[in-house]
Amino acid sequence: MTAVVAAMITAVVGVLGTLFAPVLTQRISARQRAEERAETERLRRFEERRAAYTSMNRASRQFSTLLKDALHRLRDGVYTDHERTALEEARLEYRDHYAEAQMIVPERVLEASRAANRVLAEADGAVKRIDRGRPLDGEDPESVRHTLTAEGDPELAAMRHLMRKDLGVTD
Repeated sequence: MTAVVAAMITAVVGVLGTLFAPVLTQRISARQRAEERAETERLRRFEERRAAYTSMNRASRQFSTLLKDALHRLRDGVYTDHERTALEEARLEYRDHYAEAQMIVPERVLEASRAANRVLAEADGAVKRIDRGRPLDGEDPESVRHTLTAEGDPELAAMRHLMRKDLGVTD
């Protein structure tokens, strides 16, 4: 190879490098921006799930607590309109948070929340029937409270465990 050919090759490589450097820089910048957008979206979805989990956990625990309180008060004959209103508000809040979570949480968490929801809904129906004086056979405040504690508490704990696991919380 002669010095002239080597100089020509060097000049061509230099010109191509100069021409392609902005294109390469632009592609690298575009890739970095896309990665940043993807990370921002991942964090947004994580925060959305965390907020849904927090509100659903709080609402389900409040609903469960007020159901148990209602059953104690029904048993003692001191269930008032104030407790009925508080229980209904807790039920509606729980329903809203449950519906919101259904749209954004993974299926395994939904399965656990369905199991907890079933127990809470059955207990709520029993409270209303007992309050109206129309309980089903064998349905009384003590038996419903026992079912709510024996079945509902473990279902809520399982749901909470799956939520924490999905968020990466480990013990």
